[in-house]
Amino acid sequence: MTKNRRLRYLLSLAPADRLQALSSLSDAEREELAWHWRLWARNEQVAPPGDWSTWLILAGRGFGKTRAGSEWVREVATSDPTARIALVGAPLGEARAVMVEGDSGILSVSPPRRRPKFEPSLRRLTWPNGAQATLYSAGEPDSLRGPQSSHAWCDEIAKWDNAGGRAQSAWDNLVLGLRLGDSPRLLATTTPRAVPLLRAILASDGLILTRGRSEDNADNLPPRFLRDVRRTYGRSALGRQELDGELIEDIAGALWTRSLLERCRALAAPPEFTRTVIGVDPPASASGDACGIVVTALGLDGVAHVVADASVRKPSPERWARAVASAAQAWQADRIVAEANQGGAMVESVLRAADLSLPVKLVHASKGKAARAEPVAALYEAGRVRHAGVFPELEDELCGLLAGGEYQGPGRSPDRADALVWAMTELMLGRAGIPRGCSRLPPVCSAGNRTTSGRPRLPNSPMRSPRSPAHPQIRSPGPISKR
Repeated sequence: MTKNRRLRYLLSLAPADRLQALSSLSDAEREELAWHWRLWARNEQVAPPGDWSTWLILAGRGFGKTRAGSEWVREVATSDPTARIALVGAPLGEARAVMVEGDSGILSVSPPRRRPKFEPSLRRLTWPNGAQATLYSAGEPDSLRGPQSSHAWCDEIAKWDNAGGRAQSAWDNLVLGLRLGDSPRLLATTTPRAVPLLRAILASDGLILTRGRSEDNADNLPPRFLRDVRRTYGRSALGRQELDGELIEDIAGALWTRSLLERCRALAAPPEFTRTVIGVDPPASASGDACGIVVTALGLDGVAHVVADASVRKPSPERWARAVASAAQAWQADRIVAEANQGGAMVESVLRAADLSLPVKLVHASKGKAARAEPVAALYEAGRVRHAGVFPELEDELCGLLAGGEYQGPGRSPDRADALVWAMTELMLGRAGIPRGCSRLPPVCSAGNRTTSGRPRLPNSPMRSPRSPAHPQIRSPGPISKR
């Protein structure tokens, strides 16, 4: 049982004794019973005792982090009329949707008669006793420069956008503004990811750290959810991070690091692109490894974007070929690069059987995986590659490729990473991957090949909009056009 000792005691009573105990309460006390957080909360969801300044809840999905944060804010606001609380989320819309109006948000956990008034236009919550909370976006660090707070709740700090160091700037500005009251305090809740901000917080002095797993909140989660996600992810790196709340650190000597991938993160794919290449690493057999299928696109600025991971696990030849064809149709691929070491003619014939018009190019691996990957890793270091979103399984494999040729990532083989390497090699390291009028390094076009707006001048061609993906594992490209 994961319930706290107070609730366990109440439930341990015989029905008659429990009814007698509840009947001894007044009407007002019985009404308050449902809102009495310390009765229903697990011990790790309640603020720690003592004099502390920063409390970090680092736990898996479904642990109850948002509920713990909302209840802590409610307790602070109702006990201190002078409280001025900063509520910081990744984007402002998410802060409002999750921290304030969500199922476990502040409004939902507050008793009707003591519920704060929410003024969306002012981004402000005001309690009947005068306490206030204000919403901020971590993506706008300067909005935290100036305002003063007595308390702060930061949600999902590991997913704050750190482009240009924004995540660290937002945290620093917030901490410098925590100067009201006698004992300013900050609560941060997040699922772990090895990003610079989280590492810095874990290394700070005086931190109170609470760790937890998804199963800790089993009483409040559907059994099928826990069973299905544990069966799917198990003890994989993704499962250890998202379910067990482990911080997956970098491997010494890896070609890619978590911090490097975070620096290369983009919120979305480019609005226009010049060329699309899909890398395919076919499995040796239907009962063997996954089929790596990774979609990459070249932007107008010469920067490559990873836009989709359409890989499939243990597929038959027909299934992975259909997945490739679906990705090619969805993203209007200009080229499909497939490794042919596991039977070149067979690979091409399987792809042609799925779609006769597929623009297939077969490649043969003459070097080891790590040797092929090193030039692509250098493109990341040079800032010439972006990930349009988060691709956990692909990124776990990239972080398992070592410079010496060894692989220490999840699974037996880095199928997704290999597919990405083939695609990026074709897109960025081959002659076809260099935009017209652009030099190879850096990706800056000459003045004679720029439009009046400063963008690269491209050959005249009709605008095309990609179709919606037919394969369920392919991210929708959305409103992307190609020139």
